[in-house]
Amino acid sequence: MNPIPVGVDIAKSVIQVHWVDPKSGEVINKAIRRDRFLEYFANRPTCLIGMGACGGAHHWARQLMKLGHQVKLMPPKFVKAFNIGNKSDPADARAIWMATQIPSKAVAIKSEAQQVVLALHRMRQQLVKFRTIQINSLRGLLAEYGEVMGRSREVLDKAIPGVLAKLSARLPAMLIDTLRAQWNSLTVLDRQIAEIEQRLRIWIREDQACKTIAAVPGVGLLTATAAVATMGDATAFRSGREFAA
Repeated sequence: MNPIPVGVDIAKSVIQVHWVDPKSGEVINKAIRRDRFLEYFANRPTCLIGMGACGGAHHWARQLMKLGHQVKLMPPKFVKAFNIGNKSDPADARAIWMATQIPSKAVAIKSEAQQVVLALHRMRQQLVKFRTIQINSLRGLLAEYGEVMGRSREVLDKAIPGVLAKLSARLPAMLIDTLRAQWNSLTVLDRQIAEIEQRLRIWIREDQACKTIAAVPGVGLLTATAAVATMGDATAFRSGREFAA
């Protein structure tokens, strides 16, 4: 028997499901609490459960597959074409249900390990961004007092001790101390970024796909780990061009 198509919208505090009972023809479109979601599917015949590839989708996909169901993750822009009328949870679930039954390229479901690596990349990116903001902020504040420095971190680190010593003769100690604390905090960010990169190095040593990609000339730690974690199951792509798209 073919699996029963089910559309699932997981974007809100409750999860909306839409499907049609194959025996009675009854249309079911109901909201389910998150803590009851897996229970709802636990004893049902095999379903083909479609979801938009949004936050939390990969987690729910893995859990539903453990229950014996098939899961199809789809790009949100593909699902959007099936949403008729005003946007709402029931309408979104119905649109996903319709899109699930259309042959299309699905998003590869990521393992927990791959999502962990992506989380590390996001946190590293956030720290790098915050470090850049701190550096630019320090340069901007010091420029207000006539101390203009080059844009590089190396120039800043070399110049700022002397600059602060010079400015301490005419500016309040509370400002000098705060500027120095902000400068010192860059070292803390450096350490946090380095720790994440070390964890990524550990993963790359243990993952064969990462080691294979890292062996390509010009590909380093960050590119290799991000590529493997992003692609999910590589066998889902027929070619490198399809992955790039």
